[in-house]
This record gives sequence, structure tokens and C-alpha cells, in this order.
Amino acid sequence: MWAAVLIAALVVALGATPAQAKKKPKLSGFEATLPIVPAAPEVAAPATGSIFAAAGGYSPLYQGNRASRVGDPVTILLAETTTASKSVKSSNGKSGGASITPPTAGLLSFLNPNALNASSTSSFSGQGSAAQTSTLAATMSVTIAEVRPNGTALVRGEKKMLLSQGDEWIRFSGIVRLIDIDQDNTIASSRVADAKIEYSGKGALQRASTQGWLGRFFNLISPF
Repeated sequence: MWAAVLIAALVVALGATPAQAKKKPKLSGFEATLPIVPAAPEVAAPATGSIFAAAGGYSPLYQGNRASRVGDPVTILLAETTTASKSVKSSNGKSGGASITPPTAGLLSFLNPNALNASSTSSFSGQGSAAQTSTLAATMSVTIAEVRPNGTALVRGEKKMLLSQGDEWIRFSGIVRLIDIDQDNTIASSRVADAKIEYSGKGALQRASTQGWLGRFFNLISPF
């Protein structure tokens, strides 16, 4: 009996240890990228007595403070408008007929000519149309996650808003040309390649605009 109690106590003690550890937050893949902090030099650079010190970091006169390094923030001007429409119409028809006239004399003269006539007609007509318009206008800041040798950079980031009726977030990632970033460190979303934009949320309003699970179930199995 004591052995069973001891084993149970050990199981509870060992099982409680991982539960006490804090769970790591699930990453969305759009987290901001911070600049890499250089390691402290082992030997301090000797003082030259000059005001200019390249080791302390500087921006050339022709470059200014334009974002170009990992961790630098960039403002994205989201102005996305998508309009799509499609219309389909088709129709076809087919008709045919056959008739046989029996002889007026002989063995087959008793046949009724009206009973030997046959005809068929088939027709089909169908049409469909669809239209969709999406518009997104916003401003958000992201960070440079990777600088590539060809003068492009991978940017990504997200904006989270905690509202009284739920949460909303905007996530953005894409590839920009460093030369397209203006002096205010802004760039239009139309100049971003391979852009991935996610605008969603959760809360009372989001649930109110979503069909219930039972309605989705019946729509899934409905043959009509």
C-alpha cells in the first residue's frame, strides 16, 4: 500500500513540473525583427581625438536616415482595391423526327400511319454571374527582417488592436526594393512583391457575422 502511495506521489510531482513552466506563445510568423546587437569588442578602439568616428555608426550624406538595415522600421501605406467579375451563359438545342408510311395494300395495309411517327426535342439553357469588390486602406509599420544582395529586403510585421467588442489585427509581409523607400521611410503596398496581407479578428462582432455551426452543417449535407 505504501509503495502505491509513493509511486502516485512521484507521478504527481513529476507531472506538475512541466505544468508549472510557462507555455511559449504561439508565433504567427509576422513578428517584428529586431536588429542584431553586435558583441562587445574585447579591446576598446583607441581614441583618435576626432569628432568623426566610423566605428560609432553613421549615415552617409547622400543616404540620410532611410531604412536599409535589419530591424529598421518601414511604414506601409495599404491601399488595396480588388474588383473581379465573371459572367457565363450557354444554351443548346437538338430536335429530330422519323416517320414511316405503310403501304395502302398488302399485308401491312392495316397499320395506322400516325402510329409510326416519332420525334424528339431537347434543349438546355443556363447562365451564371459573380462579382466581388474588396477594399483595404490602412497604414502600418513593419520591420526589415532580411536584406538581400540584390538590393531587396524582406519586411514583415503586425498591428494588434484590443477593442471593447473583440480583437483585430493586420499582418503584412513582402519583398521591397530598398531604393523604393522614400525619405519618410514609407512605401505603398502596390510596390511590394509577394505581398501577404491578413486582416482578421475575433470577438463578439466576429462571431455575430459568422454562420453557426449547425447551419454550416446543414448547408454541407444539403443536396439543393
